[in-house]
Amino acid sequence: MRKKIKNQKLESKMTDKNSRSREGKLCILIFVFLLGLCGCRLVNYFKREKPPYDAELYESYNQTELKVSGASDVLATIHEPEYELLSQSKSVVASFGQKKGGYKSWFNIVTFDENKLTAKRKYFFIVDEKSKGLPYVPKRRLRFESRMVMESEVLDEPYANQNARRIAILRQVLANFHRDVDEVKADNKKLDTCRMLINQTLETILQELYESPVLASKLTSAEGVDFDHITLGKGCISMNVVGDIVDVNVRISSFAGKFEDPFSLDR
Repeated sequence: MRKKIKNQKLESKMTDKNSRSREGKLCILIFVFLLGLCGCRLVNYFKREKPPYDAELYESYNQTELKVSGASDVLATIHEPEYELLSQSKSVVASFGQKKGGYKSWFNIVTFDENKLTAKRKYFFIVDEKSKGLPYVPKRRLRFESRMVMESEVLDEPYANQNARRIAILRQVLANFHRDVDEVKADNKKLDTCRMLINQTLETILQELYESPVLASKLTSAEGVDFDHITLGKGCISMNVVGDIVDVNVRISSFAGKFEDPFSLDR
């Protein structure tokens, strides 16, 4: 009887061992399948983020002061030679960087007043395919910010109402951005690729505002205006106008909903 019980326990242990072995093999097969499906992007997900960090990339944008910072001030902070390429024209400076594998790209662009020689427009952009949440599948997220001295003819135009004014200002922000990238895109075609992605994003937002102008009233709220991007997913935009200074903030995917947080460190 004791021998029979002993054999049953032995068989039970062997069954548990075989079960764990099958589960382990199944996990390996699933991982191999996902690795084949997503390739290097999945591998990059599990790797610890390396410099430059998002917060560091944002620093040069944050340190540039409109109507104050000159070319020497901007050049001292906008470019990290180890990670970025610098492009310049007569009035525009652009720094562009990209992670190995191309899953993450970013830029800082500053435009100067040709008469006063101080910054009058600045832009920050980052697109990242390294997902920060579940499931563990690469997912693109995007952030775009701009701050500019808006043309007086746009601000002083007699509009039908405040919503029409806000929409017109946002349209001019996009037009100014196109003009500034045109100054340096010949030197770096990847800047133009980023420009097209931002254009698609802002045009999506503008189309929603044209269809429902009342949404523009939420641009200045803490939550901003929610929108759905055709390829990137859910996002939000805010816009504030103080005097002749216009701030636009666009965030998509895991960047969305963090307007009060300058940048979550991704260390």
